[in-house]
Amino acid sequence: MSNELIWIVFLLFELSAALVLFKAFGRTGLYALVVANVILCNIQVQKEVRMIGLTFTLGNVLYGVIFFATDMLSELYGKREARRAVWIGFAVMVAALMAMMFANAFVAAGEKGSPEAAGASDAIERLFGTFKALLVWDLSETNFARITIASLIAYLISQLHDVWAFHFWKRKTEGRHLWLRNNASTWVSQLLDTSVFCTLAFVGAKPTGIFFEILVTTYFIKLVVAALDTPFIYLGRRLGRR
Repeated sequence: MSNELIWIVFLLFELSAALVLFKAFGRTGLYALVVANVILCNIQVQKEVRMIGLTFTLGNVLYGVIFFATDMLSELYGKREARRAVWIGFAVMVAALMAMMFANAFVAAGEKGSPEAAGASDAIERLFGTFKALLVWDLSETNFARITIASLIAYLISQLHDVWAFHFWKRKTEGRHLWLRNNASTWVSQLLDTSVFCTLAFVGAKPTGIFFEILVTTYFIKLVVAALDTPFIYLGRRLGRR
């Protein structure tokens, strides 16, 4: 199966899962989705793939669906609940980062442990980073600590803007044109997010050409996710009003 087809199936799965969680658990299901996606997207983003002849980082589907979830909360429950989801996601990211830093602070068993455990320990340290990596900002590499800090900053800026912009367009259109506020708020917010995140996470660690390719393709993918989630947000609103 090609990467392009996997991406489409993954996006449809994530959006469908969001609606299933919402139908089953209401707003709590959307909070849970934000929490899960905010952790997983910071892991997935460390993997690069080729699609349509260009280099992409993963995590864009998961991150885009976070915007879908907060837009759903904004539409059905108001600005306060959407902001609550944003801050829950932020707190969980900080907690996850610290938990993995503590895990990597432990001295591994080394030769006294199994080879599989030693390999897993090295992989976890490379993936999630250490307290030293957090304190000594090394621009020559990209790890979970750097990615998470970049993501924390970009996440707060973009998500809080998205909530504000969603309600701005809702007032301007007097509650009409859900498709407009869903896309207009997200497109600008995703531009802020992509610019801030890619700069903080990848400058110095990626060749200049790859950096700009990731920057452009990441934003493009996020635009596609925002556009394709429009029918799902109409369905979500219908589910929420039953």
